[in-house]
Amino acid sequence: MAKQWKALLSAGVLALLCSQAQAEDQNALIKRGEYLAIAGDCGACHTEEGKAPFSGGHAISSPLGTIFSTNITPSKSAGIGNYSEAQFAAALREGVRGDGSQLYPAMPYTAYVKLSDEDVAALYAYFMHGVQPVDVQPQKTALPFPFNLRFSMAAWNWLFLDKQPFQPDAAQSAEWNRGAYLVQGLTHCSTCHTPRNFLMAEQSAKNLQGASLGTWFAPDITVTALQGKSHWTRQMLADYLATGHASNGATAGGPMLEAIDKSFSRLTPEDRQAIAVYLLPGGQAEQAAVVKTGLTPVQGDDTPQASISSGEALYRNNCAACHNLAGEGLNGLPALKNHPVLDKPTADNVAMAVLQGIWPEKDQGMIAFAGSLNDAQIADITNYVMRDIGHSKVQITTDRVKTLRAGGEASPLMLVSRVGMALAGVAVILVLLWWWRRKRISR
Repeated sequence: MAKQWKALLSAGVLALLCSQAQAEDQNALIKRGEYLAIAGDCGACHTEEGKAPFSGGHAISSPLGTIFSTNITPSKSAGIGNYSEAQFAAALREGVRGDGSQLYPAMPYTAYVKLSDEDVAALYAYFMHGVQPVDVQPQKTALPFPFNLRFSMAAWNWLFLDKQPFQPDAAQSAEWNRGAYLVQGLTHCSTCHTPRNFLMAEQSAKNLQGASLGTWFAPDITVTALQGKSHWTRQMLADYLATGHASNGATAGGPMLEAIDKSFSRLTPEDRQAIAVYLLPGGQAEQAAVVKTGLTPVQGDDTPQASISSGEALYRNNCAACHNLAGEGLNGLPALKNHPVLDKPTADNVAMAVLQGIWPEKDQGMIAFAGSLNDAQIADITNYVMRDIGHSKVQITTDRVKTLRAGGEASPLMLVSRVGMALAGVAVILVLLWWWRRKRISR
């Protein structure tokens, strides 16, 4: 009898230990999934300010209209609580929802297709067991015809979705491959930094060569551009991803600042370094960061001048108190002189910074001037900064500032698609008439 009790006790202890081990493994998987969700910046689109995490409802502006993000909490009535892991993977990597309908590529499944099965499983564990369910349906997306026909996205996917998973390069280091996996997949850098064709698909031949986002401009981040005038190093890139600042004067704004605040700054130093190694594979010589201490003296003559341009006058009245008359920055505030943003093929980012301001989650911000300066004044300041401080020939017009203030240019895709559908309809009618007439004659 004693032996039986001893065997039962041993079996119970073993079962308890196995249960604890399984719980620890599950917790580790959930924790890993949380990190991957941060790297993928899922919260930026699926969490609306003031609402529960991942409950959706965030308005995403697109050239076709406003897309509202979905609830991706494990709610069974409003979220993805009924998704199997296979359905979750299909949504993540193929743009197909659990009900079989198509997602719009505003959700970067074109990049997430690179994710490994192991990472998809970890993300699934996190969203099913590490996120609180929220039983609230966000506002539904209602794009105008014909884009309200979600099945049309299946044709778009057939044309443009590359389902090839990430393939490590055996000739490169493990660190380089980790950076490649992050850049091409989870962090979906090409979504912003690659120009798109008229059907809004990324032009793979111009990967990471810079693109307009309607208002802000995502710069060229190919190795040639990074090694150019601004001369980025790996350490600068890693610092920039962590803080939004680099020793070459770069400061993040707009969508990149949001990505840094919510995603890149929360990655491990090793992952940020891997991204830098992938983007700068040549091993650039590191430069020591320039550290300013004490007060910065005023540079230039601050005596009122009888004849100065409107842009310079506006700059003196609105910008010089922080950035210095010569644009060299004051007391730790960013310098404009030699700033990489002044070396871009467009002045949009400078104008957008003046219009909207720069507000990081930490440190000092820059106020917005959209409410106090008109379009002509914004253009004048932008052109003064680009020309007189940045020594750039790139300028901006008042009309362009007006367009930026309104949210960017309207896409011609709506007109093109409607005209295309109308022509297709006419072609079908003509074919039917031809068939009917031929059938009638044959009688």
